[in-house]
Amino acid sequence: MQMHIAHETLYRYADPVKRSVQNIRLTPRRDPHQRVVQWHLQAPGRTSMQIDAHGNIVHLLTLDDPHREVRIAVRGVVETEDRDREPFFDEGGLSPLAYLAETPLTRADESLRQFAEKYVRGRQSNIDALLQLSAAVSEAITYRKGATEVHETAVQAFSRGEGVCQDHAHVFVACSRAAGIPARYVSGYFYPGDVAQVESHAWVDVWLGEKQGWMSVDVTHGMLAGGRHCRLAVGRDYMEACPIRGVRRGGGMESMQVTVSVQAQAQQ
Repeated sequence: MQMHIAHETLYRYADPVKRSVQNIRLTPRRDPHQRVVQWHLQAPGRTSMQIDAHGNIVHLLTLDDPHREVRIAVRGVVETEDRDREPFFDEGGLSPLAYLAETPLTRADESLRQFAEKYVRGRQSNIDALLQLSAAVSEAITYRKGATEVHETAVQAFSRGEGVCQDHAHVFVACSRAAGIPARYVSGYFYPGDVAQVESHAWVDVWLGEKQGWMSVDVTHGMLAGGRHCRLAVGRDYMEACPIRGVRRGGGMESMQVTVSVQAQAQQ
């Protein structure tokens, strides 16, 4: 599938910002199932590119002059392929064991551990078990836009019983790690079909072992991630894989407006 993607984020500030620095993870990597045909990043200041510890492409944007808004936009074309339940390996990045470590957003309490044990246990897992866990998480957390904030933890989302794709991913990651199975958060895009306005998306990579590799699970859509997904970044949680994250001096109150468009056509 050939995906045509446009993503724009506009920050506005009540007072002038003296200086700001943004880490931008909005450039997809090439892998065996994803090829970047073209990709353009537009930002209002100088940027430098680097590869972070997870193997993500990161652009560092630094603005030294006073400003009241920051507009960051990407646009491009990515070709994707279905994996047909095929696990994969990726080059670079951290050892899968690094994705066993809990983070504040993915720490599991006793209720989450007991929930996970019904589906995955003893550091053993397979695709069918992962899909069962995915369905259970989706049932336990009803999707509702705006139900949670970006700093909401897996435990809070599970207790609340509603959330968004970020919460589905965090709870699934927490359950997997509680069972001793490495799992990582994935940010990217999903082609939903004939929908004019969409959002960025999140799902999970789960480690099936050295002989198989990673398997991607989309909890929100109840499926294995494949040709309708475009990967941007991975991390131990949202904070390490989010599209844009930064710091600033001054500015006061902030507003953010995000527009995302994903269109696609089958490859000939």
